[in-house]
Amino acid sequence: MARYTLSTTVPSAFAPTLERVRAALADVGFGVITEIDLASTLKTKLDVDVPPHVILGACRPGLAHQALLADPSIAAVLPCNVVVRSVDE
Repeated sequence: MARYTLSTTVPSAFAPTLERVRAALADVGFGVITEIDLASTLKTKLDVDVPPHVILGACRPGLAHQALLADPSIAAVLPCNVVVRSVDE
């Protein structure tokens, strides 16, 4: 499997982990500006079941602005995606 990200696994239930990730992002100046509940979307659109899986679009406005000033095409990868998913209930 290809590696596109940095990752870590925590021995915790999904919901409290998602809340801790939100808090950790806020602690370092990131706000969540988009959220995709991938499990819900796939259930609605394709009637398939997948484990809990949420994509948070995180942005730290000052850093985003600096990046845009350096290269406007960086907008294609903004916001930064942070994925929280359940790997074993």
